[in-house]
Amino acid sequence: MEQIIFHIDVNSAFLSWSALEKLKNGEEMDLRTIPSIIGGDTSTRHGVVLAKSIPAKAYGIRTGEPVSDALKKCPFLVSCPPDHRLYHEKSRLLMAHLADICPDIEQVSVDECYMDFTPVSAHYTDPLSAACQIKDGIRETFGFTVNIGISDKKVLAKMASDFRKPDLVHTLYHNEIEKKLWHLPLSSLFMCGRSSVDTLHNLGILTIGDLAKADPFIITSHLKSHGKMLWEFANGIDDSRVRPIPAEAKGIGNSTTLSKDALTMDEIRKCLLALSESVASRLRRAHMKASMVSVEIKYASFQTSSHQATLQAATNDSGCIYQTACHLAAELWNGSPVRLLGIRSSRLEDEDAPVQLSLFDLGTEKPLTEKQKSLNEALDKIRSKYGKDSIVRGTLLK
Repeated sequence: MEQIIFHIDVNSAFLSWSALEKLKNGEEMDLRTIPSIIGGDTSTRHGVVLAKSIPAKAYGIRTGEPVSDALKKCPFLVSCPPDHRLYHEKSRLLMAHLADICPDIEQVSVDECYMDFTPVSAHYTDPLSAACQIKDGIRETFGFTVNIGISDKKVLAKMASDFRKPDLVHTLYHNEIEKKLWHLPLSSLFMCGRSSVDTLHNLGILTIGDLAKADPFIITSHLKSHGKMLWEFANGIDDSRVRPIPAEAKGIGNSTTLSKDALTMDEIRKCLLALSESVASRLRRAHMKASMVSVEIKYASFQTSSHQATLQAATNDSGCIYQTACHLAAELWNGSPVRLLGIRSSRLEDEDAPVQLSLFDLGTEKPLTEKQKSLNEALDKIRSKYGKDSIVRGTLLK
């Protein structure tokens, strides 16, 4: 299967996160709706612009320019100092949220990451609808927006996420670069800075397409190895892979915003069944078992509540996870319409770890039989090859 890569980038991250924090603390004005920046001090006119609002962009204010220059363009510009402790916490929560969707995350800065969507693609209808679901879920969960770029190449996914903003999803597959990329100016090419742009302009190269069609030997003679890289990027050449940072797995989960609010326990159970199979499948793919399961419910009023339970024996079986999730949901649900449901597994251990049962455990939860394990493996293989809907439980048939 050809790899599918998402590049997820928070829109005006520092400004959005500061704006949300100020609103949370009682301020009425949303920084995102007025000409504003995160950066220096307007009283001393020092520092540079770290982030800008869309209204500030309309005045020609650019990220990285001195605050003094920005104030000349917009004298009533509102400037706020950065809060890096807040930004790192917002970033941590976002990355944990994304890792619950797909564990193969490569974080490249505080506000952006790559996701190798390939291993979980079978659980979604198509990459575009999955990216829209992820984007909308971030906005509903955290209150800020992201752009997501989709491609079969990392560099193209990065450039796709920089297309029109905010709160949008764009594709830029290798076979789309001539139509979507080549007409753009050189400054839109990833890693093509002002000095490289000036050098290429002197060679009569004005667009990304001009660079893609140019003789690479001429480019490298002027820009050395950096020129070779730019020429490759212009042609969509990039063999790099998403490299998740090695870390101890803390949990695997999945959640879904329902197309229609769930009003009955039967509707809730059907959704929990689908989520349980997704979580169990990801646990098996990671060769892990979980000894704790938690359920999250978000109501139509956006009130959120959760509950967790420790299992008597670690498992990666969808049936065990489903039974526990249903029990938790029955205790948790207050009867109100449900907008979102989520299941998270934690306290992970290797699937080959020995099972230790006490005398009190005997006769309660039994380890999976070899027949059950073989059935799970067969189902995983079928869904991986033919898609998540190739084989489903009868209760989930629409």
